Amino acid sequence: MIKKLLVANRGEIAIRIMRSAQELGIKTVAIYEETDRFSLHVMRSDEAVCIGPGPRKDYLNIEKIIHAAKEVGADAIHPGYGFLSENPDFPQKCREAGLVFVGPPSDIICKMGSKVIAREIMESVGIPLIPGTKTLPEGEEGEKLALDFAKRYGFPIMIKAVSGGGGKGIRVVNTEEQLISGLKLARSEAKISFGNEDIYLEKGIVEPRHVEVQILADNFGNVIHLGSRNCSIQRRHQKLIEIAPSFLPEEVDKEICKAAVRAAKLAGYKSAGTVEFLVDVDNNYYFLEVNTRIQVEHTVSEMVTGIDIVREQLKVASGEQLSIKQEDVNVRGCAIELRINAEDPKQGFMPNPGLIEAYQSPGGHGVRLDGAVYQGYEISQFYDSLIVKLTVYGFTWEEAVDRLRRALDGFNIVGVKTTIPYYKAIIEEPDFRSRNFDTTYIDNHPELLNYREQGDEMDKLARFIAELNAYGFNPYIS
Repeated sequence: MIKKLLVANRGEIAIRIMRSAQELGIKTVAIYEETDRFSLHVMRSDEAVCIGPGPRKDYLNIEKIIHAAKEVGADAIHPGYGFLSENPDFPQKCREAGLVFVGPPSDIICKMGSKVIAREIMESVGIPLIPGTKTLPEGEEGEKLALDFAKRYGFPIMIKAVSGGGGKGIRVVNTEEQLISGLKLARSEAKISFGNEDIYLEKGIVEPRHVEVQILADNFGNVIHLGSRNCSIQRRHQKLIEIAPSFLPEEVDKEICKAAVRAAKLAGYKSAGTVEFLVDVDNNYYFLEVNTRIQVEHTVSEMVTGIDIVREQLKVASGEQLSIKQEDVNVRGCAIELRINAEDPKQGFMPNPGLIEAYQSPGGHGVRLDGAVYQGYEISQFYDSLIVKLTVYGFTWEEAVDRLRRALDGFNIVGVKTTIPYYKAIIEEPDFRSRNFDTTYIDNHPELLNYREQGDEMDKLARFIAELNAYGFNPYIS
């Protein structure tokens, strides 16, 4: 069994991983950059190691992270999501250093992390694919192949980075002119974001739903799924709201989950992962990509199944079999997750870093919070703008939405603009309430930006906090 775990990440995901590790009696080690020294994950760990001045670059330094792990006597590393989580060099370097990597081995990350190779694997097991190309060569040859593809399949076309994820490295084009100029821009973006400028094309599916399947696999060939999720509500290809289950027709849902397991078995997958699909208006599904890491939205799958995904990851990494079989997985009720960010939706979701002057969060039955902020914490311009993930559970969709409204009303955050008022507008919108949404939902509902600001309520709370400070009381609210 793993005795001491270094978490190679920060913020809410680091804390979430530490909780499962601590339940298993595993000591936890946080790493941090000097610019991130007041982050809550540093305080919640058993030990903490500064790995450099930052910002961001030291969280991406494999050598520094492995050195820190060896220095404190850790025997395993969990990458979380983002940063190095899908870098195939990381598990390889960990193995060479005698450390357990809590995640898939490097060869799996290489195969499934390449969208082109992953497509070939899916095709071999009969999973439908969106028409697409192999990696495009540079220059005139690549342009010619792109134009030939456009003539055959028509627009819209997606230009995609071969590597990466998180909605980055994706461009939608609707004309030949946009296609040619977009190839160069996409290569540049891919190079900056992922260190790999390779790109390919896919036919754009009009108004699809984005559906994904959570999988778990051990080292003994056992692979299970934890049901499906609907992640269609996005801005700039990045998810805002995630829902489990996906509410596909029952037969389609069963088929898509079985397809994900079939693909994972063929690839020899290990640990937690996600197989993503696009589903068209006729409920035809097409493979999209595989994420070889824990997902931000894993919480909704945990809520509807009762299964701790990180706990299973840690046990698999320790050499154990999965503790549950497929017949033990029961999806019950509905869970919804919102990513509450320090952003201004009215300014194109521009990040709004700053000091959190007051922080009050909801609780109660069916409410889960995964966050890393506190009163007095400063949202940095250098890191993700996520404040907290709110996940609610209900026996039905209607109950979950009602609970979501109640939970959003329980937040009071002073000092930065947040996406909370925008979410309040969404949950009252008729299409959302009737589950009539796809990946175009945000673009098709610009009226949501007419939401009411919460300035008066926040000013009142800020004055109350100031009065508490004046009388010497600790105003921390969480």
